[in-house]
Amino acid sequence: MDINEMTYGELKQIATLFGATQQVAKPHPFVGKYVIARCYSAGVHAGEVVSVDGENVILKDSRRLWSWKAKEGIALSGVAQTGVQSGCKIDVLNPEIALTGVCELIPCSAQARESIDGIK
Repeated sequence: MDINEMTYGELKQIATLFGATQQVAKPHPFVGKYVIARCYSAGVHAGEVVSVDGENVILKDSRRLWSWKAKEGIALSGVAQTGVQSGCKIDVLNPEIALTGVCELIPCSAQARESIDGIK
């Protein structure tokens, strides 16, 4: 077989064979975990990560943290570890949400999740 005599169609077939060997990207390590997601313009959300693609994140069973105060600490890291104080404003459960501009994902402790879920 002389490569100089191959047709365009034959070259496309060979290229397809090589393209089929591409590796599938590994999912983000937080997929399946309950996290706090902080966005540039959509606020703060807590939910289970379905997928992550750069700054785009899909959460399921999420709630928006409209106003919050950590039980311990002063930042979202404290919320993710110890939960929230009473009096916080946390919205209703949302089955699924697509977030853009996510700048921070923080895995939550079981204690924090119970605290967030306990706000009605």
